[in-house]
Amino acid sequence: MGIAIALSSWQKLAMSGQLLFATGRSLLQLMIVGYILEFIFALDNSWGVLGILLIMLTIAAIVARNRIGKKIRGLFPVVWGSLFASAALTLSYTIILIIQPSHWYEPQYLIPLGGMILGNALNSASLSGERLVSRIKSSSLEIETHLSLGATPKQAIAGYRTEAIRTGLIPTINSMMVVGMVSLPGMFTGQVLAGSEPLNAASYQILILFAIALTNLTTTLLVTEGVYRRFFNQDSQLILP
Repeated sequence: MGIAIALSSWQKLAMSGQLLFATGRSLLQLMIVGYILEFIFALDNSWGVLGILLIMLTIAAIVARNRIGKKIRGLFPVVWGSLFASAALTLSYTIILIIQPSHWYEPQYLIPLGGMILGNALNSASLSGERLVSRIKSSSLEIETHLSLGATPKQAIAGYRTEAIRTGLIPTINSMMVVGMVSLPGMFTGQVLAGSEPLNAASYQILILFAIALTNLTTTLLVTEGVYRRFFNQDSQLILP
């Protein structure tokens, strides 16, 4: 990072301060997380593990809500509930039916998996939600025309919702298409560096990719369902914030 900051200064990019701040913040955040997780791992308690996951979930929901739109009423519960339902579904299936640890709350599995799943779901929720909001705002006249012709709110925004869901899934599909050929994901690389057999590392990475794909799809479905409802009142009239 010192070399990167020096190069930025040499090229007069005016980014040296940002790079320095990002470096310090990354070090501080990861060191704090490391100490917290070391304590949680030693504690080996289900409430501690669930507490960490709830904190991660809440932070992800706040970030996604801010990216989608702070002025939209009742958006935070929608995003939080969507992330919770999607992550809970995927983690339950993965932990109970596939990995099958001695205890379902083993932090060795639940926290890393939860972090990767929530991190990717956050991006999908942000992309799909933001796209749907922007399309509704820019196409209000067309939506009101559909409503005046007898369409329900869901029918009036169906095309925009489909477009938003596809937008939210683009990064997931792109990463799945080139994994192993162009990029080596973090789970695979980390296990190989730690000395695991490459085939075993590949198996875990496949599991993670499929879990992320399922979570992201369910997240975008739930988020877009909740977001569009924020734009209509009880009389099915379009309301722009």
